[in-house]
Amino acid sequence: MTEWIARDYASTDETSWLRCRVLALLDTNYYDDVATVKPSREAGLELVATIGDQVIGLLDASMTGSESTIETIAIHPDHRRLGVGQRLLKEICDRLQTRGATQVDAWTRDDQGTLAWYRSQGFEQKMRYLHVYASNPTEAAQAFAAQPNLTPYAGFFHAWEEHENALRTQFSRVYSCRQFVKPLS
Repeated sequence: MTEWIARDYASTDETSWLRCRVLALLDTNYYDDVATVKPSREAGLELVATIGDQVIGLLDASMTGSESTIETIAIHPDHRRLGVGQRLLKEICDRLQTRGATQVDAWTRDDQGTLAWYRSQGFEQKMRYLHVYASNPTEAAQAFAAQPNLTPYAGFFHAWEEHENALRTQFSRVYSCRQFVKPLS
């Protein structure tokens, strides 16, 4: 297999970045989180792993004061379990710490492999809430109050975990959204 390199994102990577992200999310609970344009981040907090001009992994982070967040991390399915995510994470954590961040957080859903990976990288779960989707007109009608001239078709909601059992009986798509935190030291 050809060796991959980790480097800063360049604007010429956008199409390959988008393709990598879509393919990486396709078999996760974020399968419908499709971006058609790469969100811009602060310079130096956008990393890619590439083979030639193909992006096989990506990690974008943001920072406000001493707080930092992994905004996007995705590894192309054909290149998983090769240490790509771990290497990108180490590099971004070093950069965040150099800029004054004391911890980094990441938000993810119920994918067991992803949860295990974050834990193996030194992250601990700090909080949890629910992402609830009204995915069809029947669920949307149950979720929204009737309004004249407005027919709900779908919706996305946040809810607290104490309502989980009731929501799981009413909606077909309910996910736990978890915040993981890792100290930078």
